[in-house]
Amino acid sequence: MKKEVSDTLGFVPQKDIVYNKLLPYADKLDGESNDLLARIKDNLGRAVYLRELWPGVLFWTRKLSTYLRLYGRKFSKEDHVLFIRLMYELITIPRLEISMMQCFARLLINLLKKKDLLTREDLELPWRPLYELHERILYSKTEHLGLNWFPSSLRPRSTSKHIMVKLAQRCSVEGLLKALVKNCRPYFADAATQEMLDEWRPLLCPFDITMQRAISYFELFLPTTLPPELHQKGFKLWFDELMGLWVSVQNLPGWEVSLVNLFARLANDNIGYIDWDPYIPKIFTRILRSLNLPVGSSQMLVSRYVTNTYDINHVVIWIAALLGGPSKQAQTQLTGLFNSISSFLHPSNHGRWLMKLMKLLQRLPACVVRRLHRERHRSPTWLAPVPESHHLSEQDIQAFVESMKQPVLLAMFSKTGSLDAAQALQNLALMRPELVIPPVLEKTYPAMETLIEPHQLTATLSCMIGVARSLVSGGGRFPEGPTHMLPLLMRALPGVDPNDFSKCMVTFQLIATFSSLVPLVDCSSAVHERDDLTEVEREMCSASAEFEDFVLQFMDRCFALIESSSPELTRQEVETEKMTHLESLVELGLSSTFSTILTQCSMEIFQVALEKVFNFATTNIFETHVAGRMVSDMCRAATKCHPEEALKLFVPHCCNAITQVTAHEEVLNEEELDKELLWNLQLLSEVTRVDGDKLLPYRAQLLQTLRPTLHLKCKRGYSLACNLLYHSLRATGLIYPKEYCSVAGGFCRPLRDYLPIKDWGRPGDLWNLDIQWHVPSEQERAFVFEMLDLLLKPELQRLQKYAQGEQDMSRDDVLQSLSIVQHCLLGAGSLLPPLVGDPIPELMHSLVDLDETNLYTGMKYDTSRENYREIICRVMRQLLNHILEHSEDDTKSLFAIIKIISDLLQFKGTHRHEFDTRWKSFTLVKKSMENRLHGSKQHIRALLIDRVMLQHELRNLTVEGCAYRSIHRDLLRDILRLSTSAYSQVRSKAQNVLFSALGTYNFCCRDLIPRVLELLEPHRSDVSQQQFKGALYCLLGNNTGVCLANLQYWDCISLTWPAIVRSGLSTAMSLEKPSIVRLFDDIADKIHRHYETIGVDFSIPDSCRSVALQMVTSAKPSTGRPAPTEEEIQNGLLILEEKNSDSIQKYQRLVHDLVDCVNDRNLPWKFEHISVGFLSLMLRDDTPLPTPAVLYFVKSLNHDSLLVRKVAISAVAGIMKQLKRPHKKVPISPKELCGMSVSDEVIAGDRPDNQWLLYDSSRLPRSQQDWDNCCFVEKTHWGYYSWPQKLMMYAPAEEQPKQSLNREDMEESEQIIYDHFSDPVFINQLIQFLSLEDRKGKDKFSPRRFCLFKGLFRNYGDAFLPVLRPHMERLVADSHESPQCCVAEVISGLIRGSKHWSYSQVEKLWAWLCPMLRKALANITVETYGDWGTCIATACESRDPRKLHWLFEMLMESPVNGEGGSFVDACRLYVLQGGLAQQEWRVPELLHRLLEYLEPKLTQVYKNVRERIGSVLTYIFMIDVNLPRTRPTASPRISEFTERVLARLRPLLEGDEEIQNHVVEGGAEGGQDERTQAIKLLKTVLKWLMTSAGRCFSSATPEQLQLLPLLFKIAPVENDDSYDEMKQDAKTCLSLMSQGLLYTEEIPLVLTVLQEIAGSSSWHARYTVLTYLQIMVFYNLFTIMSNRTAVSDVRAIVIQLLEDEQLEVREMAATTLSGFLQCNFLSMDAEMQAHFEALCKTRLPKRRRKELSSVVDTIPSADLVRRHAGVLGLSACILSSPYDVPTWMPQLLMDLSVHLNDTQPIEMTVKKTLSNFRRTHHDNWQEHKQQFTDDQLVVLTDLLVSPCYYA
Repeated sequence: MKKEVSDTLGFVPQKDIVYNKLLPYADKLDGESNDLLARIKDNLGRAVYLRELWPGVLFWTRKLSTYLRLYGRKFSKEDHVLFIRLMYELITIPRLEISMMQCFARLLINLLKKKDLLTREDLELPWRPLYELHERILYSKTEHLGLNWFPSSLRPRSTSKHIMVKLAQRCSVEGLLKALVKNCRPYFADAATQEMLDEWRPLLCPFDITMQRAISYFELFLPTTLPPELHQKGFKLWFDELMGLWVSVQNLPGWEVSLVNLFARLANDNIGYIDWDPYIPKIFTRILRSLNLPVGSSQMLVSRYVTNTYDINHVVIWIAALLGGPSKQAQTQLTGLFNSISSFLHPSNHGRWLMKLMKLLQRLPACVVRRLHRERHRSPTWLAPVPESHHLSEQDIQAFVESMKQPVLLAMFSKTGSLDAAQALQNLALMRPELVIPPVLEKTYPAMETLIEPHQLTATLSCMIGVARSLVSGGGRFPEGPTHMLPLLMRALPGVDPNDFSKCMVTFQLIATFSSLVPLVDCSSAVHERDDLTEVEREMCSASAEFEDFVLQFMDRCFALIESSSPELTRQEVETEKMTHLESLVELGLSSTFSTILTQCSMEIFQVALEKVFNFATTNIFETHVAGRMVSDMCRAATKCHPEEALKLFVPHCCNAITQVTAHEEVLNEEELDKELLWNLQLLSEVTRVDGDKLLPYRAQLLQTLRPTLHLKCKRGYSLACNLLYHSLRATGLIYPKEYCSVAGGFCRPLRDYLPIKDWGRPGDLWNLDIQWHVPSEQERAFVFEMLDLLLKPELQRLQKYAQGEQDMSRDDVLQSLSIVQHCLLGAGSLLPPLVGDPIPELMHSLVDLDETNLYTGMKYDTSRENYREIICRVMRQLLNHILEHSEDDTKSLFAIIKIISDLLQFKGTHRHEFDTRWKSFTLVKKSMENRLHGSKQHIRALLIDRVMLQHELRNLTVEGCAYRSIHRDLLRDILRLSTSAYSQVRSKAQNVLFSALGTYNFCCRDLIPRVLELLEPHRSDVSQQQFKGALYCLLGNNTGVCLANLQYWDCISLTWPAIVRSGLSTAMSLEKPSIVRLFDDIADKIHRHYETIGVDFSIPDSCRSVALQMVTSAKPSTGRPAPTEEEIQNGLLILEEKNSDSIQKYQRLVHDLVDCVNDRNLPWKFEHISVGFLSLMLRDDTPLPTPAVLYFVKSLNHDSLLVRKVAISAVAGIMKQLKRPHKKVPISPKELCGMSVSDEVIAGDRPDNQWLLYDSSRLPRSQQDWDNCCFVEKTHWGYYSWPQKLMMYAPAEEQPKQSLNREDMEESEQIIYDHFSDPVFINQLIQFLSLEDRKGKDKFSPRRFCLFKGLFRNYGDAFLPVLRPHMERLVADSHESPQCCVAEVISGLIRGSKHWSYSQVEKLWAWLCPMLRKALANITVETYGDWGTCIATACESRDPRKLHWLFEMLMESPVNGEGGSFVDACRLYVLQGGLAQQEWRVPELLHRLLEYLEPKLTQVYKNVRERIGSVLTYIFMIDVNLPRTRPTASPRISEFTERVLARLRPLLEGDEEIQNHVVEGGAEGGQDERTQAIKLLKTVLKWLMTSAGRCFSSATPEQLQLLPLLFKIAPVENDDSYDEMKQDAKTCLSLMSQGLLYTEEIPLVLTVLQEIAGSSSWHARYTVLTYLQIMVFYNLFTIMSNRTAVSDVRAIVIQLLEDEQLEVREMAATTLSGFLQCNFLSMDAEMQAHFEALCKTRLPKRRRKELSSVVDTIPSADLVRRHAGVLGLSACILSSPYDVPTWMPQLLMDLSVHLNDTQPIEMTVKKTLSNFRRTHHDNWQEHKQQFTDDQLVVLTDLLVSPCYYA
């Protein structure tokens, strides 16, 4: 096979699309593809080599993507590698425009997608360019200043109040870049892993945002598909390090999710090469935690647990990769996981967690099937195979399916719908049909019988559809499967029910699915004729006799459905005769199901069905809207299957009926036609949609019918006749498959040779599909043209005469003629050659060919005949002119003309939208019936044929890059004229045609834009309001197509933008009209959303050109053109330089134009805003903004309009960045910096070699010399984890650019800024505006203003301070919100801007700033404390703390001194915390000082100060992390602090009395006893525990666990808000601590504490232990289960508390026990059962009569407690399986029933248990009954049925 292919093509193709070989014209395709490929290689290579990115490279890359879509990867391996290398080089061009980069990236992803085709030897790609691309785009340094606009960044509306800093989420670009790296990853070099680790390890500082960045880079880039011999250079370098990190992080930081994704990928790519066993309990515990399931009664969710949950898609990949292998440990844990969550899946439970669980169920089986396919069925590739030892064995699969079966069956009836369960079952049934299908059948049969639960029926049927294929094909595992098919089909019939829509649809789907898999042939006679049948086959043969009954009963059901759906019955009002949406869906379901059944029928059954449907259709007369459509659809289905037999019946019958009626002249002119005529016309028009050559015998009859009916007066009549015309033309003129039977060759063969039951569920054989194509024969083509000559020509002549004014026609006549023209064009479109004309020159110059590709689609055009397309085109243009001149209000005719023009331009036999819906439905059907286990393309034959047909249609529709010819120009101008005409509906229809055409023809936009803009000229008075509006809509575009206002080319926007703004000067238009105002808003908004920075530099580097040269010169296939000459190369270079300078000029001209517009005094404010918005898009980081614009923006800082001021602030901040003098940086090795050798192994944290970075008050730079010698490291993460190879540091001051410039040395733009900001009047005005209130209470610290001031002080040093100082001093004294906010912005900008000032400048600055800040902090108010916090935090961000030592020392001056009250204290702490938190690990000294200062003050009285201190403590101890390879920190440590606190809390731990919160707020200090002090201290400690739960990396440390007894003592049991703050806090802390993730070594510690408390004297504490245990065990399930002693300890605690003297504790213990049993944490073993049964038998002491009158003793006797404990234990066991009946349950229920008459509380417990049992088992009682013996049932019934009171 390969040999032949390589002979015809000249090379061995990588992987072409197989479906092309099955097309009827397959022999033509090799030549065509070779020709196209040669041209692509030649032109693409030439374009790159001659440096022409646009249009050359873009044009031909687009052609290459089309080539991939049409032929797959049909090129040699050498070409494949060349294409990839060329695209890679293009993408990584440094200054490439983003939109081009996206184009190339999409193509590269497509080329790399099939990684089996190229091995690592064939291709190696560098990783660093991709990393640089990522940095440049996703972490752009200039984007937030508006100097770079990336596509689809979530940009605010331009009209909205603020153009904010854009969000980091850049959906499309980000997704694209990720996909790009993912596809390049397998080809990174061997050494890449080590290089990446060196690059990103230094960023791993867990307190810094760089951590997230580093880990997400690891997740994205680290290669995991290296071959086993390279594992030393691959994951082994990092596995232990990152795994250790993951295991030790307890609190779900954002980056943990990325780590999980990385591990999942690693596990999947290297099954069998990594030992996961030690980690498995931890993995499953974390997966279970990540599902966020609600546990226990009073659980609080930590918000980050909800936001940072694992991505289920990756989790399932990880689980699937862990299964199998020698240890089988993963499967045990997985079974445990499903056991613990299965009760959540029961349909009665619902919550936000449900979606996650359903996703898990749906995706996991699919992943396991994919893995099985890879191990057993996939042809081997270069990727390392899974070692034999780790293949999934049969028992692995068995265990997996069994563990999933129960949960999936529960999920069938879930609230989210049954689709997820159906997909899961489909995959499980592929692996083990015998386990999965029987229970589904058991649920389905009863569901089909019930009438009262339709939901149950739809759910079970959709699951049956999922497993249909596995059921029908039977096979060795489940041979009896096929015998269920007929009973299912017969019982499904009642579902065809006109009253229940969803039931009806799912029934159709089921019947269609089954019948498409099975030949409906009666084989019952084979039982006697053949003796080689198995038992099951004999049964199938006998059953198949029922097929005929089934088909006939189905038809009866359908007829009933149809009769009940005629509009007279279903609608009140008669006007709306059209089908409703539901009816059209039913119609679709009905017709497709019926046609599937008939396709699969034997001839005998078909004959009977045909007879039946013919009689039904001809003995009744239906209305033509609803019922008529359904019946005619059924008739069409019948004729399509066997046209000869069916046409014999239908055509003569209908034609005769029609001819009889139309023989009377008066009928032709009747407005309302006879129903019989309409019905026969409708029937005839549908039955002609069949195989064309079978229609030919009837052509005379058809023509005879058509001639009169096309000219009926009645609209419904002639439109049905037009349909008949259209269907007859299509049937004879198109290429299509004639049959879709499931077996090639059909079923009409004798049973001896061919037994149809062998083909049940068989996939089609792709190599022997044997498609029967219909290709138009000569006679058929002649028939088509005969019809056109007879029917179309006279219409065109009439219309032409009318258009020339020679003949008069009424509007209805025009419309009727147009209708005929349109249907002829649609019917015969595929036979009419396309329009021709001269190409339009001068739109675009290129050094390569830009010619169109014409694909052969099986039609040879006959040039000898008239080209009706040309004639229609000519007539339509004349007619259009005539109508627009004389009767513009004839909108219906205009609609028809627009439709015809659109088809003239593009229609070749298929419409795009029809193709799209067919493609969608094809993929849906494919998904619902595919077999992923045995490999691709195992589809049924009908689907494969459909796919080949879609391939043919795709070729028909491929019209990209058509040459733009004069005829197209004429038609598009007509459409443009219609798009700006008087009626809005005409406009909008025409605009849609216009927009789709714009994308088709090359460069036609350039031709049309000037014509649209003419209508916006402000000084024209001859443009109507409608034309103006139409023109605006043309600029706006629709959602999908081209937007003329914003084409990403300088020559286009330099025309459109100024024109849009200038149209505001128009005097004739009423621009205030709301619709027009909205239009302008939408245009401006769209431009803002979609604008991307357009490139000004289009050069191509030489590395790229050398690859291109190889491509031009490569052979096989090649065009044979010589390589480019030296002259061409020089010419290319000249053109490139010209283009680059031209771009810059156009950019500058556009800016000048916009500035001119804005400065025009007459421009309305609305347009000024639009224009300012456009100007702000013009800032870029590679060319400075022209000076007029700079001047305008600086002046606009004091503009009257708030909106303009805001844009100006952003713009000036951006301009400052453009003008910034670059600072010189030099690489320094870290060794020299710290003066000692740096160790090679990775040790994080405080090490000797990063000591010099830390803040040390004895070594602060306090003189000029120290300052110069001090080496400042600004970024906080450097040096924490490891040092980079080379650290970039600023060069010494003398090498840096001069700081304070004189005005003479400045450039013009700098002078403008300098002059304005030195002007006191300007500054005065500016500060006034900045301190105005914008929105009351909503004003926050504005990052944009901060950027503005930072830029000022950075670029100009302290030049403006003298002017600003008095203002700042005045504002600080004003305690109002806005002035304070304003001065905070200035100060933070000033501190950050002083980064490179000299020491003397800085010292002067701080001498003045410190007193000012003190004053500010003393004046702080509720409204402003947030702003000051932000101010200080922003000022300290990314700054070396030693540079800011003045600030820190000032903030540390006694923050909590009580001056100004508690509020000011809390605020000072807040501000200080903001500054210190930014410094992270580099200020241990300050943290120690702060802690020493705060410790005595922990007994604060005021709540707000307490809360703030709690928060500050969290930050102080944040640095004390428990991460692997991390040295103990130099900052304060939690353990030491906790010990000191515990010592002070001792008084509370010793006493036994209850801890009351009797502290008076603000009481006298001093004389209080230790106990009161301890209570106050406890309150602060609680605040600290609460805040740290959500922020730290680790859960509670062992020392913090010693606080547990205290918490248990205080926490209340009931949920009651009236408790005081301390008790609530204690409860919250317990809830948070119980959810914490525990390390294995911590488990015994916690359990010891809990055991101790379980013996406490307070029952509240004992009760709370149980609630704590519930949550703790569930959230650490597998970790605790893997530790035997821990499990028995937990069990002991629970069983001990079951016998507690307090009733509430006993009941809680029972609930806890039942929960543990339910999630299989404890199992119900004989020992436990015996223990409870023994307790139950405890004898109760007899009650004496006389004591009844006295007060009953409240303390229960020990015996009663023990007996109750036994009963509770049994009850817990019963309630632990709420949805099934295990074997031990009946006996336990009997044991319980004995106690029904015991004393209270036992009786109560038994009653509760029984009623709960009844409630949970009621749904499936029929199944559950089976588990009990008859005697037990009698007892049970007595217990469960309440006694009758009237007996």
